[in-house]
Amino acid sequence: MKALRRALTGLYFVCGALLATSLHAQQGNVVKLGQSLPLSGPLAELGSEYRDGAQAYLKWINSKGGIHGRRIELVTLDDGYVVEKSVENAKQLLDKEGVFAFLGMFGSANYTALMPLVNERGVPSVAPYTGADELREQASPQTFWLRASYGDETEKIVDQLTTLGINHIAVFYQNDAFGKAGLKGVEVALKKRNLKVIASGSFDKVKNDVTEAVKTIAAADTQAVVMISTYKPTALFVKQMRATGKQPQFFALSVVGYKALQAEMGAEAAGIAISQVTPYPWSASSGVVREFDALPPALKPKGGITYTNLEGFIAAKAMVEGLRRAGPQPTREKLVSALESMAPWDAGGFLLDFSGKHLGSRFSEVTIVGNSGRLLR
Repeated sequence: MKALRRALTGLYFVCGALLATSLHAQQGNVVKLGQSLPLSGPLAELGSEYRDGAQAYLKWINSKGGIHGRRIELVTLDDGYVVEKSVENAKQLLDKEGVFAFLGMFGSANYTALMPLVNERGVPSVAPYTGADELREQASPQTFWLRASYGDETEKIVDQLTTLGINHIAVFYQNDAFGKAGLKGVEVALKKRNLKVIASGSFDKVKNDVTEAVKTIAAADTQAVVMISTYKPTALFVKQMRATGKQPQFFALSVVGYKALQAEMGAEAAGIAISQVTPYPWSASSGVVREFDALPPALKPKGGITYTNLEGFIAAKAMVEGLRRAGPQPTREKLVSALESMAPWDAGGFLLDFSGKHLGSRFSEVTIVGNSGRLLR
């Protein structure tokens, strides 16, 4: 009798898991998507912009009747860019909110901690906001990367610098998975050209004390510094470097957040170069930018279009296309297959290819903050 009860209990859990997989998307007329990102803390502005871009597209889709008659709801939880909170939020999104898939989970160290959960639960996860190459090398059949990797961004930066004859390159980086991934990207790009990082300095993202990094890098014969950091430590580093009398060229990765950096530095941001992984958001030459700009005013982010909310917009658009292809009775397995069929898929002048290793885009270009404060290509 006990053996029978154990067998029935096991069968119950198996059936429950299968039902959860197939019926998660069918909560009445709603498909729930989950998102954990920083709405407070050091990356609050980036997280808010990304969420607003995704919401703008989803609200527009819902205003047109949704997908296959279902409205898409994005449930967003604040993690403050804290790894443990990201994991806690992900479990809450799955177990309490009953979300069908993840969209735009945020941070390299954060997603490193989340990936086992994504794999174990079989949850489709589209456009994690991280460029870590090591994460892309790990097996995760449910994860679909949208943005170019930090290796792609740093390759673009190093190529531009060395083409101009600038070979003495230092790295300023955040001492965690994000920063180390960027540092490795610079090292790999330089090694291809028989060069090495001339100096490097790190900082703790909690303390944001850049003093030692400034001392180390200022003491080297540095022509350029690649900064693997968010906007606040980037601003501190550039100001303190300039105060030493050193004037290397400063390059930041896309995750620095141009709008936040400019707000932090004002006119002092002029001259800083920033790599970008989505189309220039202030030009009508890109179809996806025109589409974003054509939204009804009530649906647009209040602060206007930025690189970050454009990325959120594109991420939501990719997810919606996957749901459309998954059909009127979507399951997680159908969504994964649907996303893999987007090979390539034109998001509006911005191509994504989710086949193979699910590396959506490798697009990267370098912009620079002009004297007027405007970001120039």
